[in-house]
Amino acid sequence: MNQENDECCPKFNLEKWDEKTLDWDNKQFIKESIPTLFHLPFPPMIGKKISKMWKMAEEVKATSDDKEDTLVLFCDPSAFRSELYLSVTGNVPGANNAVISGTFISKVFDDSYNAIPKLIKQMDKYLAGVGKKAKKYYVHYAYCPKCAKKFGHNYMIIFAEV
Repeated sequence: MNQENDECCPKFNLEKWDEKTLDWDNKQFIKESIPTLFHLPFPPMIGKKISKMWKMAEEVKATSDDKEDTLVLFCDPSAFRSELYLSVTGNVPGANNAVISGTFISKVFDDSYNAIPKLIKQMDKYLAGVGKKAKKYYVHYAYCPKCAKKFGHNYMIIFAEV
């Protein structure tokens, strides 16, 4: 990703994602998985996988021109595996291409990486307030640890499929 003042992550636009309803119809991603231990990933492995995915997408010009629109979603189908999805603009040869469809409600949180269980409960409460219930969750971390420190925030978007 672009290096701008030693930041690899674009400045996060909270208003763009907080409390929004999104309809995704075959939204394109490439997918990888990493092992976890009770939902805790091994940080060096995350960076390597995301770098690999980014390079593959960039080589075929399947990355968005607006880096703010690029999503890296995490979904934990089990306590021992996490799936990573990188949004792309087209098919990426040699990658595990995937699509995600459905209606999603997004909410932004600013908390530590390990606060996800607490934040899911807050998201469930928010969804109940708007008469919805989640089928599945995806989490997007707006900043890597280095950029979170630099910007002074650790924003994450929880996308609830409803």
